Amino acid sequence: MPKVLLAEDDTTMVRLLTTLLRMEGFEVASLVNFQEPVLHALDREKPDALILDVHLPNENGLDVLRAIRNDEKLKNTYVVMTSGMNLRIECLDNGANEFLLKPYMPDDLISALRRVVI
Repeated sequence: MPKVLLAEDDTTMVRLLTTLLRMEGFEVASLVNFQEPVLHALDREKPDALILDVHLPNENGLDVLRAIRNDEKLKNTYVVMTSGMNLRIECLDNGANEFLLKPYMPDDLISALRRVVI
């Protein structure tokens, strides 16, 4: 079962995504209170994919993405960036595999994940 880590600060979105992804056959982990840096959670959880919001409480998603791409152990992590602002170019230029503009259709997220992890 492919594993997805959610780095999303909207608790309603986390609940909805968790339900959706589990229904689609994914194992789901999420950052709960963002006291732990995303990079530490990635190293601990070892997911197949990361859904990363650009705007997080204690970190900037673009900074996290750049750190992932510069980390030898994490650089091949499949990253889907999300934001309510159209930051597609910035996210893709910094190494995101996919970008989804919020609100996005659930099928778009599942399709993005299936392209790589299934």
